[in-house]
Amino acid sequence: MADASIWLYDGACALCSGSVQYALKHERDHAIRFVAIQSPEGRALAKRYGIDPDDPETFLFVDGGRAWPKSDGVLALVEHLSGPARLLKLGRVLPRAVRDWLYDRIARNRYRLFGRKDVCGLPDPAQRHRFVLPET
Repeated sequence: MADASIWLYDGACALCSGSVQYALKHERDHAIRFVAIQSPEGRALAKRYGIDPDDPETFLFVDGGRAWPKSDGVLALVEHLSGPARLLKLGRVLPRAVRDWLYDRIARNRYRLFGRKDVCGLPDPAQRHRFVLPET
């Protein structure tokens, strides 16, 4: 997994967890490693990139040795997916400031709009090796 792309996500966020499930179904290269920000590794990764692990305002996608937050992270992630999410690539025509403004609106309201989980969902046993989850 040393060369794997890393998706740092909020495991308590229903939108984030649903997006992870979508990625598992539509991932082209099956190389993404999923790291819940609530895990010790996730907290350390968040801090390394200036994200508050107790109040994350963005997810992070690390690919090719580079960290991509906000809308750039979404665009980098979509490069690894098939299916309808590929339409998000059209967002490249928008300036980053506009994309990030839209991203921020969703991120700030994600719990209210999509719900919050008390615990991170457990991945399918066949996929569990690709996840770093909070310790229970």
